[in-house]
Amino acid sequence: MNYKASFPQTRLRRLRYSPVVRKMVTESSVFVDDLIMPLFVCPGVNVQNPIKSMPGNFQLSVDNLVKECKVIFDLGVKSVLLFGIPEHKDEDGTVACQHDGIVQKAIRAIKKELPEIFIVADVCNCEYTVHGHCGTIVNNDVDNDLTLVTLAKQSVSLAKAGADMIAPSDMMDGRISAVRKALDENGFVKIPIMSYAAKYASGFYGPFRDAAESAPKFGDRASYQMNPANSDEAMREIALDIEEGADIVMVKPAMSYLDVVYRAKQMFKMPLAVYNVSGEFSMVKAAAANGWIDEKRLMMEIVTSFKRAGADIIITYFAKDIAKFIKEKQKK
Repeated sequence: MNYKASFPQTRLRRLRYSPVVRKMVTESSVFVDDLIMPLFVCPGVNVQNPIKSMPGNFQLSVDNLVKECKVIFDLGVKSVLLFGIPEHKDEDGTVACQHDGIVQKAIRAIKKELPEIFIVADVCNCEYTVHGHCGTIVNNDVDNDLTLVTLAKQSVSLAKAGADMIAPSDMMDGRISAVRKALDENGFVKIPIMSYAAKYASGFYGPFRDAAESAPKFGDRASYQMNPANSDEAMREIALDIEEGADIVMVKPAMSYLDVVYRAKQMFKMPLAVYNVSGEFSMVKAAAANGWIDEKRLMMEIVTSFKRAGADIIITYFAKDIAKFIKEKQKK
């Protein structure tokens, strides 16, 4: 852009003196409708296990999960993302495909009590395997194509349970095509797929692995999750997922990858989600607990940066807090 006007004719502060004008010229805003709240469901009855590394978050039994969904929905957050902690794990994650799997049970219970809420079902194997990796292990490595079989079965099972959207998070090559084909063949042509299209091998996932009990027992996930140094590769990943049938694409994590978010939105003009992950959340909570920052102010500054970069959907553990903040602000 080539602006010819200059000081003193142009004084940009004129649009900052009044709070009314500041609101009028606000370029990026966060709305409750933008938010998805991640939740963790575990076996048992009346269970509410605090996640120490994620203040305010819990592993919830199905009964308490239903109660929490009602609270979230009443705050105006209409969508949740479910992760399961199963009673038993196996070698290839087949337990996640069962009719009576922990997330399947949770979906049915939530839909019975709160049919209006929109349930996104995460599809991956790391919570369900004894080794903690995201697929079937062959020769100490995750076998891509064998894993696709399990992911497709898991997706169909979750759709049958009543999931409104399927969200594959495993980063196997070809998984969107495999999931889309399986859903369509089983009559779920209306179920959208939100792909974790650019999911990085990040250090920001630590608290989540405590919450989901999904830390790998050996090695790491660098052979299937993305190198944090790469952004051109992210564009290739996103392009492939769109070609295979993804309806929404995601960048994960969010805060350190806003350049990727911006590039993805500019290049593809697709509905775009970001995942404000556990480590990002917990850093803010820890700093606030020490009195170093204004938690609400920083929370809103961070999620606004996601919208400014191009995100349409924000998955965040702050969803309830943001909804409360927005409601309080609207009353003023």
